[in-house]
Amino acid sequence: MLKSLLAPLALILLQTPAPAPVAFTYRFDEVKHSVVRWPGGDEAKAVKAVQGMTAASGDVVKTGWWGHAVLSVPERASRFELYPSTQVRLAGGEPGVLVILDRGRLKAIFDALAGGKPVERRVAVPGALLAVRGTRYGVDVDKKGMSTLVVFKGVVEVLPRAAHAGSSFVKAGQWSVFGPSMLPKVGPMSGRGFGEKAWDQGLRMNGSMMGPGAMLPGGMHPGGTSGPMH
Repeated sequence: MLKSLLAPLALILLQTPAPAPVAFTYRFDEVKHSVVRWPGGDEAKAVKAVQGMTAASGDVVKTGWWGHAVLSVPERASRFELYPSTQVRLAGGEPGVLVILDRGRLKAIFDALAGGKPVERRVAVPGALLAVRGTRYGVDVDKKGMSTLVVFKGVVEVLPRAAHAGSSFVKAGQWSVFGPSMLPKVGPMSGRGFGEKAWDQGLRMNGSMMGPGAMLPGGMHPGGTSGPMH
């Protein structure tokens, strides 16, 4: 009897379509110099981005040598400042992911959501996801896919995509370096003369303009923690 009741229910569950990915609206709040948008990721359809233009999930945005743009996602109270020589894909297919940073650097700013309802707001970089709860941070991805993360406010959880890799928590005043084949290393920014202003000026974290992925300075320790560090 029980089997006869469960069989139709199982059939209904199998036939129920999976929820459709959320499609976000992106808006260019600021555009300076060379910034282009590839609708649907198609380079052949590239158009010059201008202030006030909207974009959609699946588009690619590239900034030129002097290019600079600020993209906002109103539905998620999020803004992304794109620096020169940066390429991002506007996401929506993976739950919670708003932007995929292929290379270059950006600053992410997450404001409080209306109603206080918690929703996932993530940025994807090579080999990891960055999850936040009301945060300001910068992230830089070099040509080898190595990422440098600096946190100015709040906490960022770094979720490596490698199997069995634990997440790491990077707090305000800390920075982390990681990549597709390297688990996060976390260390303090204090005493290094680095902060949000230096990031805005285009300076990198690894001391004296060194790129991400260089030799780790003293004071950094492996990530992989199961909770926020103290």
